[in-house]
Parts: sequence; structure tokens; C-alpha cells
Amino acid sequence: MQDWLNNICWLTDSYKVSHFKQYPPGTRRVYSYFESRSGSTYPEVCFFGLRYFLERYLAGEVVTAEKIDAAESLFRQHFGSDVFNPAGWQHILDKHSGRLPIVIKAVPEGTIVPESNVLMTVENTDDEAYWLTN
Repeated sequence: MQDWLNNICWLTDSYKVSHFKQYPPGTRRVYSYFESRSGSTYPEVCFFGLRYFLERYLAGEVVTAEKIDAAESLFRQHFGSDVFNPAGWQHILDKHSGRLPIVIKAVPEGTIVPESNVLMTVENTDDEAYWLTN
């Protein structure tokens, strides 16, 4: 039985699964950021929890053949067609031993940050894994 909370291949909003098909040809690097949105009741945020998230979900060998197969099956059932990117995940398994080829930069945990400011950034470090960033 697959551990539902421990498969990086499906820990996303389902609509993002097909995004790898939507990047322009030749895309190699994607640089994204995470911010607290403006317009809330709170004009600032205390940034915390990233270390836990990194250690729990992103650190080490998080991609396996079993997880790729399980995600492919799940998304085929969910969408009724093949929109999942098994080749991309297999590339990460083969080339990076299941470790995610990304770099994450962030403000220090516990920092109070005004709304609408960058809290962390993510960038792929493998040109073939540009789709992974988002």
C-alpha cells in the first residue's frame, strides 16, 4: 500500500501535473518565488516551517520507481488520460538517485516579513527538470 503523504510525485495541486507540457520548447531553467499575498488582515507574516517541510518531503532520495508507477496510475484514473510526466520523474531517479535537482533560498525561519515580499525561491539545477520547480 502506497503511503499517501510520502509520494513527492503527487504532492501537488492536480492541475499542475500537466504543466510540464505547457512550457515553451527550449525551457531549461525556472525560477519561482513564494510570498504572502497582500490584502489580508495581517500586514506581515512570521516565516516558519520550511525546515520541517524540507526534511519531511524534499530531503534525500524521495523519488522511487514505485512512487512513479503509483502516481502514473493515480493520475491516469483521475484525468482519464496520460497527463503525468513519468519520463521526467524517471530522469530524476536515474540521474540524481531520486534526489530533487533544485535549490531553495529563503529568509531565516522566524523572520517577520511584510506582506507581498518574497519568503523563498526555488530553481531547478538540471536543465531537463525545468518542470519540477513549480
